[in-house]
Amino acid sequence: MAQATQMQAVSVLSQDDVLTKLRTTVHPAAAQQYFALYSSILGGIVTDPALMVIPFDDHMVHRGHAVFDTAAIVNGMMYQLEAHLNRFERSASMARIPLPFPRSQLREIILETAGASGQRDAAVRYWASVGPGGFGLAPSECVGSSFHVMIYAASKTPASTYAEGLRFITSSIPIKPPYFARCKSTNYLPNVLVVMEAKDKGADNGIFIDAHGMIGESSNMNVAFVTRDRVLRHPTFGAILAGCTVTRVLELAKQLVDNGQLKDIVVADVSTEEARQAAEMLLVGSSVHVAPITQWDGQPVGDGKPGPIAKALLELIELDMREGRDQLLPIPYR
Repeated sequence: MAQATQMQAVSVLSQDDVLTKLRTTVHPAAAQQYFALYSSILGGIVTDPALMVIPFDDHMVHRGHAVFDTAAIVNGMMYQLEAHLNRFERSASMARIPLPFPRSQLREIILETAGASGQRDAAVRYWASVGPGGFGLAPSECVGSSFHVMIYAASKTPASTYAEGLRFITSSIPIKPPYFARCKSTNYLPNVLVVMEAKDKGADNGIFIDAHGMIGESSNMNVAFVTRDRVLRHPTFGAILAGCTVTRVLELAKQLVDNGQLKDIVVADVSTEEARQAAEMLLVGSSVHVAPITQWDGQPVGDGKPGPIAKALLELIELDMREGRDQLLPIPYR
């Protein structure tokens, strides 16, 4: 009979052991893509990925009682920070999270963390949590809300996305109730499941449809349509997240109305039946900016090729990211 393998005792680690373990177990992506983290719990910025941690009893970890938002560093400037802070404050209010600092200080911390990263092009994400203090449900046990800012490598969208377009499915995952859809909280399980379902079916992403057959949003970006008579259609924001990128794109799209490329821009409910008749279907968000969706549930959208409005809107938003001075803030690099 084979001798049973004797289990070794689980180590009780010292402080030095923990620091050594953290540094030796940092995964490669962290070492190459995580540039700076501000933590209100630490009271400062760290640039060592091994130290980019938060307490396990923070309610963001075990209850999801936290909100977040993102911005972008473009050519050494912070893009659309004010719009994102507006939404961040709304989300915190909806989640009943008292922000630990006034808005001016939040802005300064974000900019200082970006400066400490040394990055000229990167993604910026920041969180507010009710904070650490225990493993209960209510936040009354928490010692105070926490704020974290991460500067990390921006995802690069393949050129094929714009040249060939994306493949989408109608997701079977239930859409979030409107209140929770409008609040950008860390509860992204439905969003994750949409992507996983799409990948299982050989698609790139999926789209939420509400109980009335109306178009919602994608996993973490907005979806818009161009009708055959050149009207840009977008669902209302009452039951989905108001994306900062799509809000800006809708504003910039007025230039296409002025030059005749678009007939009109309409924000209203979009039924699935109307959407399937569209000439173009667009994915709009901070990572892809504006990307064409050329296949939906295995059927071509329009003629199955990227359309002119997707291209024109992509050019407008990327120009705005470089030259839209009212959207850009300087970063205090060290």
